[in-house]
Amino acid sequence: MGNTKAIMFTISTYGTWLRGDARGWVDDGIVFPAQPALQAWDRDRMKHSPYLFPRDRWLEIGGAMGESLLKRFDARIRAWTLQGWHSHGVIGSTRHDIADIIKCVKDAARWHLRIIRPIWAADYDKRWCFEWPSVGNRVGYVEKHNVRNGCNPKPWPFISTPEELL
Repeated sequence: MGNTKAIMFTISTYGTWLRGDARGWVDDGIVFPAQPALQAWDRDRMKHSPYLFPRDRWLEIGGAMGESLLKRFDARIRAWTLQGWHSHGVIGSTRHDIADIIKCVKDAARWHLRIIRPIWAADYDKRWCFEWPSVGNRVGYVEKHNVRNGCNPKPWPFISTPEELL
């Protein structure tokens, strides 16, 4: 996208945000209200328990994800966080397909953990930022997650701040 300044994405772990969730849920860009029966139906169909990243490994796993993205796509990573049930990233504009970016970070976490069970939800959320204030808001949102967990807002050396936000 020609005028894209950045892209924010959110990926959730397996079984932690099902269709029908009380927090709301999205399908094909449409936000739906809670539907407890649908959520229960999806939960009953799960082949594994919901996956949560171990808290004592968040920095390590998040680092592996960001390093992989930097190495494979030379991405400009503006903000990054890994939490128990989800991860957020803000990257600069790229010529690479966002689906390839997401696959890279999901695979990096799985490879780092050497785990064979599902750890990620199938889909992800993406938000295109076309103005620098929007980028700043998204970066701030992601950094707050790190600060709430007692970390530096930018806990990995691969995170860079665009000059427009300084």
